[in-house]
Amino acid sequence: MGNEALTAAQLAGSVSSDLSMWGLFLRADIVVKAVMIALLLASFWCWTIIFEKIIRIRRVSAQADEFEVAFWSGGSLEELYDRIGHRPEHPLAVLFASAMREWRRSTERRAAREAPIGGVQQRIAQVMRVTIDREIERLERYLGFLATVGSTAPFIGLFGTVWGIMNSFHSIAATKNTSLAVVAPGIAEALFATALGLFAAIPATVFYNKFATEVTRQASRLEGFADEFSAILSRQLDERS
Repeated sequence: MGNEALTAAQLAGSVSSDLSMWGLFLRADIVVKAVMIALLLASFWCWTIIFEKIIRIRRVSAQADEFEVAFWSGGSLEELYDRIGHRPEHPLAVLFASAMREWRRSTERRAAREAPIGGVQQRIAQVMRVTIDREIERLERYLGFLATVGSTAPFIGLFGTVWGIMNSFHSIAATKNTSLAVVAPGIAEALFATALGLFAAIPATVFYNKFATEVTRQASRLEGFADEFSAILSRQLDERS
């Protein structure tokens, strides 16, 4: 009886001393290891996307502020286009450059063949709409991955949890022993898989919502600028007619 107690104490000691993350990973079977690796890779890629989006959105906002100052300064739009038209660096400048490019082409054709004003305005509006959609699509790039991780990672972690608990029951059945030394490893693996799932899902969900809000704000800003710019070009067309 004393030997059995000593053996159980030794097992419990070995388990308690090796419940580190790395120890849990090494002791897990192939299925739980695959779940853990998948969640770690997903978390790593999510944080890569998060940092890239933070930098990208901050830069776009700052560049848009500078561009609007130059646009509403009262200077010549032709000169502004000549300065940035060939190298637009942010969505608002791309929108302005695409509209000005179509403006120049349309007004040149109209001067040569007296094309109708309505056609010029319609083409410029269409060009700006296509440009807005394309730039918003670029800002939304990889956000779908954050949404997918945020919604599926907890379930993947739960799968690892269920599998770890099943392993615990198998250990109990094989050893006919319900001591902590037998049950603890499988329970710890199960909880670790759940923790990894939450570790991947929580920041992915939080930053997806944040970036979706920022993209919506940028879309509204582009659409508002397009409406104002269309009104400016329309007035200039009326003055030339």
